[in-house]
Amino acid sequence: MSRYRSYVLPVAIVLGLALHRWCALLSPTVPFFIFVILLLNFSAVDIRSLKLTPLCVWIMLFQMAVSVAGYFGSIALLHNTLLAQGVMMGILCPVASSVVVVSCMLGADRATVTEYTIVGNLMAAIFTPLCFSWIGVHQDMSVWISFLLILKKIGTTIALPFFVALLLQLVWKKANDEIARFKDVSFYLWAFLLLTVIGQTIDFIFIHGKGNLNNILWLGVISLATCVLNFGVGRWLGRRYGDVVAGGQLLGQKNTALGIWMANTFLNPLTSVTLAFYAIWQNLFNSWQIWRHDRKQACSSEK
Repeated sequence: MSRYRSYVLPVAIVLGLALHRWCALLSPTVPFFIFVILLLNFSAVDIRSLKLTPLCVWIMLFQMAVSVAGYFGSIALLHNTLLAQGVMMGILCPVASSVVVVSCMLGADRATVTEYTIVGNLMAAIFTPLCFSWIGVHQDMSVWISFLLILKKIGTTIALPFFVALLLQLVWKKANDEIARFKDVSFYLWAFLLLTVIGQTIDFIFIHGKGNLNNILWLGVISLATCVLNFGVGRWLGRRYGDVVAGGQLLGQKNTALGIWMANTFLNPLTSVTLAFYAIWQNLFNSWQIWRHDRKQACSSEK
């Protein structure tokens, strides 16, 4: 199966585009699949040994500072609130809950990736309500209420599998090790999750995108630009701290499902188009990375 891994994500994207009406009906299953993916991967690392690394700190600071600067810079240059929100979400959107799947497949340190999966999402839960309180469509909503809404959304999918894995490692190590054996299955679960999210968002564009073609095109350009920026800066930071793959994936691979929910809840709902396009760009890039990685391994084994 590993020889076909690089084709799995493009196929999921195409199916999501073609079958968007049916894929959108599967959206209630997204939290379940995220929970399973994270549990499989959290079980494969000693959670008690996790510690905050300088790489994770710099990635977190970049997301907070550049997202705010990007928003105000876009307002000044483009005079378009919708596009400015798209720029902000393209950078501030939390790290993907499934980032550990591709990162470790490409050789990143599992502990570093797992750590920022938790820390990065908690940062988003704390920082984004502050942003939405003065730029969103619900500015009358208190920071505390928006914080609780986002934390509730994150908590069920990030915190719960974390604590389940921690509990198993403390009291039932054999069960934890048995779960960890199936960690590679999470890649294919993630592909199904991608199909569902792409279909859900494309369906939204078909329903609500009429009359907004120009803005949708610009949001597509913005998503590509922020995707290149995130992966580029992330890889540069990763190179400085000895893990290029982890740096690129932690900053570049976004939880677009959560970002789409945030945009629909707190911002102009059309902003979610940015994350829809972003999901396509990041997974095409991930597919290329997996293909290149597998090809290098194949060439090395032949020598």
